[in-house]
Amino acid sequence: MKKITLLMKPPGNNMGVDTSFWDSLRGRILTKRGGWIIGEAVYNCGYSMLDDLVGSTTFFQVLILNVTGRLPERRIADWFEALFICLSWPDARVWCNQIGSLAGTLRCSPVAAVCSGTLASDSNMYGPGTLLAATNFISEALEMHKNGLSAEEIISKHQRRPTSPPNIVGYGRPVAKGDERVAAMLRTAKQLDFGKGDHLKLALELEAVIGEKFNESMNLAGYLTAFLCDLGFNATEIYRISSMMVNSGVHACYAEAADNPPEAFFPLQCNDIDYQGIAPRPLPARE
Repeated sequence: MKKITLLMKPPGNNMGVDTSFWDSLRGRILTKRGGWIIGEAVYNCGYSMLDDLVGSTTFFQVLILNVTGRLPERRIADWFEALFICLSWPDARVWCNQIGSLAGTLRCSPVAAVCSGTLASDSNMYGPGTLLAATNFISEALEMHKNGLSAEEIISKHQRRPTSPPNIVGYGRPVAKGDERVAAMLRTAKQLDFGKGDHLKLALELEAVIGEKFNESMNLAGYLTAFLCDLGFNATEIYRISSMMVNSGVHACYAEAADNPPEAFFPLQCNDIDYQGIAPRPLPARE
């Protein structure tokens, strides 16, 4: 892989502390990812972007290359593209999409809208922010399973009491029962000739137990992390690749609101708000 050094104007003098680490890097950007050598090529992880990638690979192949440093086979990129479609519903009631709609109705730029909506999607409770915990869970669960624990015993470790439902990232859904996106992605994986690895087999086994005992199911985060662990992706890579997975839905809601009259999206009157806070306090009489 070609290593590139990009020269920049050095920063100012140090402040008398040990700056040897930064001094060794002073005025340079060292990168293995790539860069533009004027008159030669734009390099990307050892590939010439314009000669080796453009026209020969898909956007998602290059996205995965940029994140991991590995150029995946085409069907993995196609699976990711299908996943992103599953995670970008053009529904303005979805919180991140609603930000896109509000940005559109207020005539913000599309970049501001999509960035704001995407940022709002990232949380430890929902969106791509759950993928680290979901990946760690299925990885640790598989280790426990290989050490002899059954699916029931693994689930019991995530219950407060024997009868309480387990609290596992990747299982359960707050609004609806089941997750139709999992069925769509299982179908897509089959069409792309992917089998089921150890992580996914265990994830489905866990789902069967949770479904029978607690009437819950695996959600898309549980499925996609198990599937990608079987392909060798780690938690950080999964989170990074998936970081923009809601952007298409935000785009859709922004575009519709921006095409409608200004401030036409979801207007409210003051009496539409059910205020439950502290009652108004009397103000001193005006002098």
